[in-house]
Amino acid sequence: MAEFKHFPVMLKEATDALCCESGKIYVDATLGGGGYSAVIAEKIQPDGKLYSFDVDNDAISAAKEKLKNFNNVTIIKDSHVRASENLKKLGTEKITGGIVYDFGASFYQLTNAERGFSFSKEAPLDMRFDTNSVFSAYDVVNTYKEEDLVRIFSEYGEERFSKRIAKAIVETRKSKKIETTTELSDLIIKSTPGIKSKIHPATRVFQAIRIEVNGELKNIEQTLVNILPNLETGAIISAVTFHSAEDRIVKNFFRDNSARFHEDGRLEILTKKPLTASEEELKINPPSRSAKLRIARVIK
Repeated sequence: MAEFKHFPVMLKEATDALCCESGKIYVDATLGGGGYSAVIAEKIQPDGKLYSFDVDNDAISAAKEKLKNFNNVTIIKDSHVRASENLKKLGTEKITGGIVYDFGASFYQLTNAERGFSFSKEAPLDMRFDTNSVFSAYDVVNTYKEEDLVRIFSEYGEERFSKRIAKAIVETRKSKKIETTTELSDLIIKSTPGIKSKIHPATRVFQAIRIEVNGELKNIEQTLVNILPNLETGAIISAVTFHSAEDRIVKNFFRDNSARFHEDGRLEILTKKPLTASEEELKINPPSRSAKLRIARVIK
């Protein structure tokens, strides 16, 4: 396995938001390389408890090494969508401290050629967070109808040339299946006009396919709905997003459950506007430029 490199975005802001205390229960819903978990585990010693979730075997292996000196962390290989069920099995009914989310793909996933997320590195079309899953980018590219490709490229990638690209994919696969990342990337380049941009022509389509393969947007909405009943009064939700659609889901969920706007709402929104990465962080980790952090507290 290649070295697991991941830069936890807005690490201080996202973990400070949880107001970590010893004796309380916390959840890191998106473990990754264990960056957030390590900070939380340290802050909640000696009597706090942290449960960390991920579906990526590589991430879990890296995080176990990073967290090996903490005895207050339980790592669970499952989606954060099923956090409630897993916590109940372990005898935990309520999250008393809070939960942190870092949605999207990790730096390791995006840059490790073998995982098939990158348009610049030759690899089989894959893009699965959970390598045990049978559904991959290959299936999206080679089996989806043209109108469905247009939809996901437009909705998840905000790609202006969605129709051209989808048509080119469907035409190409009539004679030969599209099997690798570079095959798809080259096809996208050929089917779009040569517009000068800092962003590679394949960026948005690859993002859209990744989101579709892993059900990312559906999972964000579902995980928030599922976890709210498990949050004790005073618990914090700290959510970092990287895509406008992700941020919109979190924003709408907070608003729809806000006590300010709804009589039966349980949340107090602590971020009138989302927090963004500092100038210092942007210099160290440029991809953090798209990150947004929203925070809410359960008040009843």
